[in-house]
Amino acid sequence: MYVCWSHGKDSDPWGSKSRNLAEVASSHGLTLDAIDYTSTKDPDLRVEMLKERCASLPGPYVFVGSSMGGYVSLAAAQEIDNVVGIFALAPALYLPGYHWIDFPFLKCPDIEIVHGWRDEIAPVENSLRFARIHRARLHILEAEHRMHDAMDIIPVLFGAFLKRMKQAAP
Repeated sequence: MYVCWSHGKDSDPWGSKSRNLAEVASSHGLTLDAIDYTSTKDPDLRVEMLKERCASLPGPYVFVGSSMGGYVSLAAAQEIDNVVGIFALAPALYLPGYHWIDFPFLKCPDIEIVHGWRDEIAPVENSLRFARIHRARLHILEAEHRMHDAMDIIPVLFGAFLKRMKQAAP
């Protein structure tokens, strides 16, 4: 199972969130890979980069992303077969300048979103809307966009998500 981290617009591939989640993945016998998207801030070019990475790797795929990286994960999953799960932190959904708004081709069977009530960048209402349409699991926590106030619970949620992914994998 290939687990891929997509960082946010102004983040680095190996920031504190990805390092924490990589430790959780490792405890489940998995390796979290992080794509370096710092060469572009264009969300749809990042989608292409994720698709290119997966083209050379066998699935199943699990995508993990934060903010713009959440959007990238969801958008790419529309065009990549065998994406079994997506774990998105404060995903940048329904924002101007992003190609995909409704995600009509999304066929991933397990989507989990973690969002903060105090998100000043990507409104929590957008994740509510998405979760309702796509029947995604949704956790709304007392946190801001960067989710610093939720870094104690996010690893727990991610661990439970990975356990589910491993049980569902063929």
